[in-house]
Amino acid sequence: MLVQIYEISSPEEAGALSNLGVDHIGVLVGDGSFPREQSIARAREIFAAISQTPSQTSALSLSNDLDLIRKIGAELEPDILHLGASIDLLTPEDVISLKKDFPGLKIMRSIAVLDFRSIEIARAYDRIADILMLDSHAPGDRQIGALGLTHDWALDRQIRESVSIPVIMAGGLGPENVIAAIDLVRPSGVDSKTKTDKNDGSHTKDLEKVRQFVERAKSA
Repeated sequence: MLVQIYEISSPEEAGALSNLGVDHIGVLVGDGSFPREQSIARAREIFAAISQTPSQTSALSLSNDLDLIRKIGAELEPDILHLGASIDLLTPEDVISLKKDFPGLKIMRSIAVLDFRSIEIARAYDRIADILMLDSHAPGDRQIGALGLTHDWALDRQIRESVSIPVIMAGGLGPENVIAAIDLVRPSGVDSKTKTDKNDGSHTKDLEKVRQFVERAKSA
């Protein structure tokens, strides 16, 4: 079971998460258009602190600006380029274009899980993206996820059964519910952001919560 943790904001956090066995270490990268975005230079410093294999770097862009996304991919060279813009702002055709530009780069696409239409949207990215991340979404948001809220896991299961590429579950997952989520959906991986943050509003990681999340996810 892959474990993915966002949003890493310092080299110290990245090194600690790598030592805890986190598989995908995610940094929100951009030009400052969204809160808490790290610059490409800062993301490079954070990723450089990852010391353990098989930890991989995941650069999350919430933008639909293809030029900015290409800049992130070219200059940062992450293991995974994660596209988190709302589905109406970034299309399967855009992902095809990015795959042509970066043929050796894994691309992960966030899918907003709202209703049965989400299944067809996910299918539209099958064999185009390399990984799908199934996340909660507030209608009207420019980005998918980072709400700390769960959604209908039965839809996640139907999406997982409908596509041929790996899916990662996200949306309000923490140590307290990750085993139940895995038992129902059987995804390739699970993601946590809000529920493994400290409770002080700093958006930094609570390493004990991360440790518990990793331990329980990998034992499920």
